[in-house]
Amino acid sequence: METQAFMGTGELIPRLMAQVGNASFGVALAKKNGFLNPDGSMTALGMQRNNMTASQRAIDRAGGTGLYNRYTNRVTQY
Repeated sequence: METQAFMGTGELIPRLMAQVGNASFGVALAKKNGFLNPDGSMTALGMQRNNMTASQRAIDRAGGTGLYNRYTNRVTQY
């Protein structure tokens, strides 16, 4: 997966752009999801999510528990 380079903190937007395969679409999604303001600056939510690793974001999306798979960027509940 080409997004393996973007696993750490501070990689929210680059990882999103790599996942969708298009920089402008990635930025548009980040704005839609409330991570970026219309001018492109980070929102408070964006800064919070950007300070998380990919695994922390996935676990957070899953409700805070589970086993993270770095290759699929998904969490399996146990």
